[in-house]
Amino acid sequence: MPEIPYKIFQKFKEVVALELSMPLRLFLFLVVLVFIMVLGIVIIFAVTGTFGTRLKAYEELVRNELNHAHWSISEKYGRLSVQAVEFSRDLASSIERKLLDEGLKVTELQNNPGILEELLAGEYERALYSLQKANSSGVFIILDVTVNPMLETADNSRAGLFLKNMEPNILSSASPTITLLRGFPGIGRNYAVPLHAQWKMEFDVGDAPYFWFPKEQAAQKKLPLSRLYYWSLSTILPGTSEESMLCSVPLLDSEGNVFGVCGFEVSSMLFKLTHMPNNDICSRMFCMLAPISGNSFDTSGAMFAGGYFARNIVQDKRLFFVEEDQNTFFRYNGASGFSFMGFHLPVRLYPEGSVFTGREWAVALLVPADDIEYSVTGFYLRLATMFIFLLILGVFISFILSRRYIKPISAGLDIIKLDNLAEAPKTKIPEIDDLIEHLTRKNEELKKTNHAGESPALLNEFLSKVRTLSPAERNVFNLYAQQYNAKEIAGILCLSINTIKTHTKRIYSKLMVSSREELLLYIDLLKEAGKEFK
Repeated sequence: MPEIPYKIFQKFKEVVALELSMPLRLFLFLVVLVFIMVLGIVIIFAVTGTFGTRLKAYEELVRNELNHAHWSISEKYGRLSVQAVEFSRDLASSIERKLLDEGLKVTELQNNPGILEELLAGEYERALYSLQKANSSGVFIILDVTVNPMLETADNSRAGLFLKNMEPNILSSASPTITLLRGFPGIGRNYAVPLHAQWKMEFDVGDAPYFWFPKEQAAQKKLPLSRLYYWSLSTILPGTSEESMLCSVPLLDSEGNVFGVCGFEVSSMLFKLTHMPNNDICSRMFCMLAPISGNSFDTSGAMFAGGYFARNIVQDKRLFFVEEDQNTFFRYNGASGFSFMGFHLPVRLYPEGSVFTGREWAVALLVPADDIEYSVTGFYLRLATMFIFLLILGVFISFILSRRYIKPISAGLDIIKLDNLAEAPKTKIPEIDDLIEHLTRKNEELKKTNHAGESPALLNEFLSKVRTLSPAERNVFNLYAQQYNAKEIAGILCLSINTIKTHTKRIYSKLMVSSREELLLYIDLLKEAGKEFK
C-alpha cells in the first residue's frame, strides 16, 4: 500500500477506535471517502498528464501557427523572388532595346542624363503591372546613373523609379492607391500619380546593401539572375519612416554589363497584415522573420507581425535561443533580461548556388515567457480551486447525509428504551424493528414463566449467579439495578466507558442475559418477589 494512503488509513483507524457517536463516526467515514475520491482524481490527472494540457495546448497552437507562417512566408518570398527575376530580365531587355534605338549602349547612359526621364517614363506601365501582379507594397528601378553628376551628393545619388502601393488597400489589387515615392515628378503628372509625402527625385544609395551587393556580385560572377538576387534586412530608406525588406535583382544587358537593380518591396505593414498570427489564446504572440547566426537572431533586421508593434517589447538587437527540451518550447533570451518562449524554423530565401546562400533566415513564433507562465499558473490555480470546492462540497454533503441517515436509527434506539415495547411504533428500519420484536417476545416469555410459578427456581438461580460476580462487576450490576446506563456508570465509578462495557459483557455472560432490558426485568422480578440481592 502506498505510504500516504496507508498513513491516512492508520490515522482513520485510530480515530474510529475512540468513543464517538454514530453520527460523528459516519461523518468522518464519509469525509475520508470524499478525500480519497478527490485524491484519486488528482492522481489520475497527474498520471494522464492532464495538468500539463495547458502548456501542451500552447505548444500545439504555436507549432501550428509556425507551420502556417513558415509556409506562407516561404511561398510569398519565393514567388516575389521569381517575379523580381522575371521583372529584371524584361526590364533590362526593354531598356537596352530603347537605348539601341537611340544609338546608345547602357554603358553610355551616364553621359546622356537627358534621356533618363523619358526612359523611365516608358517603363512606368511595366513597373505598375509587375507591382499589381506581385501584390507587393512597392516596385523600384534604380539605374547606376545620376541626373546631375556635378552635385556634391552625386556619388550616392541614383536616378530611378519607386511606385508605392499605399495602405490600407495594400492587399487589394482591385483598387490600389499608387503614389510616386522616387522618380521624376513629370512621370507622376503624366500618369496622374500623386507624389508621396516623403517623395524625392533620386535614391540615396550611400548605405544601401540592396543596391551595392547584387550589383557588385553580378559584376564579379557570371551567374544567372536567379542566383544573384538579394533580400535586404529590414531597413528604412533614407528620407522615409517605414521599415521594409527589398528584393533587388541586378539589371544586366546582353553583354553582361550591370547598369542598375530593380525589384519589389515588402513593407512592415504588408508583412504584418499578411502574416498576422492567431492571437485568440495569447494576445502578444507574434511572428518574426529574422536573419539567424549560430544560436541567435538579429532582431534589428527582422520583420514582425503581431496584434501590436512587436518590436516595442523586443528591445535587444539579438535574441539567443536555448532548446530546453525537444518536446517543449525553446526559450529566447535577450541581453536586457526579457525572455520569450516559442519555436522557429529555417526558411530558404535563396536557391542552392546563390551568392547569398550563406545568409540564413528563420521564421519564429514567439510569446513573452511571462504570458505563458501567468496563463499556466492561472490554469493550475483554477484546478486547485475546483478541487478545494469539491472537497468542501463533499464535507458539507457528508454532514447532511450523516445526520439524515443516523436520525431514524437514534429514534429507534430511544424506542428500545421504553418500558412497554409491545406498544412501540414501527421505525421502518428492519433491523431495529426485529430487535424490538425480539425483546418484546423475550419479556413476555419471562413474564409467563414468572406467572407459571417457576420464578422461585429461576430467581434463586439468578441470585446464585449474581453472587459469582467480582466486586468490580457487582458495583456495575448494582448501578444497573438503580436504572443507570453505561455512560452514567462510567462517570460515577470514574472509569472509562470501555472498562464499563467489558464489565457489562462479563455480567451478561455470568447471568446469562442478553441485554440491559432483560437484566432489569430480572431485577424487577426479584423486587416483586421480595428477594434480597444487595
